[in-house]
Order: sequence, then structure tokens, then C-alpha cells
Amino acid sequence: MNLTPTDQRIRIDTQMDPHKSEMDLEELRRCLLASPRKLPSKYFYDQAGSALFERITELPEYYPTRTEKALLTAVAEEISLLTGAEELVELGAGSATKTRVLLDAMESAGHLRLYVPFDVSSTEVQRVAKELVNEYPKLHVHGIVADFAHHLAAIPAGQPRLVILLGSTIGNYSPDQAVSLLSRLSSRMSRGDFFLLGADLIKDVPVIERAYNDSAGITGEFNRNILRVVNRVSGADFDPEKFLHKAFYNHRLDRIEMYLVASESHLVEVQRLGLSLEIAKAEEIRTEISCKYDRARVTSMLEASGFELSRWFTDPDELFALALAQKS
Repeated sequence: MNLTPTDQRIRIDTQMDPHKSEMDLEELRRCLLASPRKLPSKYFYDQAGSALFERITELPEYYPTRTEKALLTAVAEEISLLTGAEELVELGAGSATKTRVLLDAMESAGHLRLYVPFDVSSTEVQRVAKELVNEYPKLHVHGIVADFAHHLAAIPAGQPRLVILLGSTIGNYSPDQAVSLLSRLSSRMSRGDFFLLGADLIKDVPVIERAYNDSAGITGEFNRNILRVVNRVSGADFDPEKFLHKAFYNHRLDRIEMYLVASESHLVEVQRLGLSLEIAKAEEIRTEISCKYDRARVTSMLEASGFELSRWFTDPDELFALALAQKS
């Protein structure tokens, strides 16, 4: 069997805006001056933050990652056969750990041709590309280094195609923001393309709240680490030790809200923004939301975005769902 050398099966494009740092700083300014203050969740994931999150996914309280992977393992073959996809496009690919389940199913069906990891980390995209072309002898990888929230136009044309957004990432967007994102995604897809969406389901509130308030305190450290990242990118002098972790379920909006709460009043200087922030004792800075769904809400969101639900997969305890939809 003649195979193309691995380095010839990898293509990586970078689509990051040359003015991204300035745009990020302006976004950060708006968030810090908002009332109440908030921080963009993207600042969680530096090297230390990503390592902390990996530890979170292994905690007994944190059900989403292991539940989604088990569910994906159970239905991957069905998804591969139903979609007939030869190309797998992953938004927010990261380390592509769960992705291999789908790649294995596509390879077994004789369909696997191209994987398109879409991620903001050039290092991660390159590492994953090299790993996967070695693991799958016929696979080509077209990596896209970009923020999928802003650069969906970078998705290469191709068919038959399956686009995936896993890990309940969609929950980090408000309902309107989620529909806007998925509508832009739909506009980049061809009729008949499939889309697989991971969604954390509405369930007993104590189960949800424990997942964001682990007994080991790792989520709290993960939350505080966002301040270290903000300090680096903006020249700020936030002291993470002056903030406490807080996460609770907002019943009205069916979502987890995560905050950093100031343990004392203090002044924070943000040099690159020319800001002096007076942080009051007990002031809350929101760092993340994580919306929870049921089938009706996911169906409505997909239909409003130009998709039609094809299959609805859940685990036996109905903790998590995978929604397979088709471009309508």
C-alpha cells in the first residue's frame, strides 16, 4: 500500500486577525467596565488553565466529559453510517481526545479522508495534526488556527461532511448568541451536511452545582487562574488570592453562573487599558455561564439556525445529549 508521507498530509492555515490583540483589549475593557463586571471565558485556557480543566474532567463530581465520551462511543458507528461523512470538522478541537471515537468509526466504515481541527492554539493544532496522521495512515489533516466564534468563513468547502461542536461548549453562549453562532455555521455548510452538537441537560440542581463546586477545590483554582491570564495580556495586577470561587444554578435562566468574589476591597491597575478599578468587598466578577437544555430547546435552537434534528442521543441517566442535525 502506497501512502503519502505524513508531512505531506498536513496543511495548517492561520486565520487570526492581525489586529486581534487590540480587539481583545477593547473587549476586555468593555467587560471590566460593565456593571456587574465580567471576564471573557476564553482567558481560562492558557497552559495552566487547560491542565486544571483536564483535572476537573477526571473529578467524580464532574459528569459532562465522561458521560459525553461514553455516549459518543455508543453511537459513533451509527453516526458514521447515517452521515456517510468523509470529512470531520471540529470546532474548538483542543486535544481531540473524544474526537478519536468518531475518527475510529469513520475509518472502520471506510469513509475517513479528512479531519479539520479548528482551534485558537497553533501549538495544539500542530500537535494534534502530527499525532493523527500517524494514527490514521490514510488521513489528511487541514488545521485551522482561528477563533471559530469569528472566523467560520475559514472552514474549507467539502462534502460529505460532519461538523461537530462537543463538550457543551454551546452552553457558554446566551440563547441569542448561540443561535447567531449556529446560523453563521449553517451558512457555511452545504445542504445535506450534518452537524453534531453536545448539550448538557437540565437535571437535579445539586448534581449540576456539585460539578462546578468540587470538594478538591480544583474548579476554584481554575476560576482564579483567569486573573493570571488577564494580568499577562493587559498588564493588570489582579491578586487571585483576594477572590473566592462562587458557582450556582440560576433557575430562571437554567444555567450555571460562575463568579469570582472579592474577599476585600482593593484597587486594581490595568496598565495596557489605562484603567484603575476600585473593587469593592464582596463584589462579583462573572467569568462563565453554562446553559442547560432539554430536547425542545435544542430542537428550537437548531431550527432557528437552519438545521433539522435527525437523531437525539442521551445516556441512560439523561445527563447529557448529542443532537445530530442536518443542514435544512
